Amino acid sequence: MAISLSVVLLLAIILVVLIRGGSIKAGPAIVAILFGFFLASTGMAPSINRFMDSIADMINSVSF
Repeated sequence: MAISLSVVLLLAIILVVLIRGGSIKAGPAIVAILFGFFLASTGMAPSINRFMDSIADMINSVSF
């Protein structure tokens, strides 16, 4: 839960920066948001969550 909330917050910040910077317009941003929303309700969502969890675990296991 904490990882997914952090990813959502990070992606929201990136999206706002891209819109304000002019790199992406509001229309494509809305399409991207809707795509993510509907993708989350498909059968692919558990696989994406496992993939993101494994990436987070890999990053967490890297020692500096």
